[in-house]
Amino acid sequence: MVHTDGFEYRSRLRDHERSGKGGITVSDRVSVLIAEDCLLVRDSIYRALSTDADMTVVGVAEDYASTVELVEKHQPTMLVTDVRMPPTSTDEGIRLARWMRTAHPDTGVIVLSQYTDPSYAAGLLDGGTAARGYLLKERISHFDQLSEAVHQVAAGGTVLDPLVVEALLAQPSSAATLSRLTPREREVLAELATGFSNRTVARRLFLSQRAVEKHINSIFAKLGLTIDASVDRRVKAVLMFLDDCISV
Repeated sequence: MVHTDGFEYRSRLRDHERSGKGGITVSDRVSVLIAEDCLLVRDSIYRALSTDADMTVVGVAEDYASTVELVEKHQPTMLVTDVRMPPTSTDEGIRLARWMRTAHPDTGVIVLSQYTDPSYAAGLLDGGTAARGYLLKERISHFDQLSEAVHQVAAGGTVLDPLVVEALLAQPSSAATLSRLTPREREVLAELATGFSNRTVARRLFLSQRAVEKHINSIFAKLGLTIDASVDRRVKAVLMFLDDCISV
């Protein structure tokens, strides 16, 4: 079942058009399609994203087929999708993300889940990390966090939920690689994986920004990540652990 172009969505869009924040036009805004089969969660996501005047919700879907239909119709900037939806309620969100790599490569995807299972994150990032995010549903209640994640992924970035990162770094198969890092470097690596800037990492860990930069350089060196314009070394550092998870 598809929910789109209803009165509520149209009226909010008209409000955005009239009050354009900072001179931003409709075309400058991030257009978002929501895919979620639970009514309460779906409405919560809609309310969260609607608080951001730089976003426009263009439609809402409840299952895999209707999501594909609306993506084809609206070609949104972003898809925010549940990891499990009808018809099978297994991994529809991950399959949608894979389909969109070729069908709509310019559309970013954030998968929302209540599971910290590293295999979901691995499936989402398999084939590329750009414009992909994996967040736990508890983040929906933090409107600013969800909005920030959508903007970051829409800009081509990668966002992983901190609790998912913790699960990745806790994998026994990662022990050998992690042993090269100091406890503080492991903390910095976990923060990097969530997509935080150096300044934010410094604030969260009560370090100077210069200290964070030194830790990052040390992490890259120990993990053998040389400078390569085609690779986001921050994300690659975490993907080394994802690769371990996939091979277990």
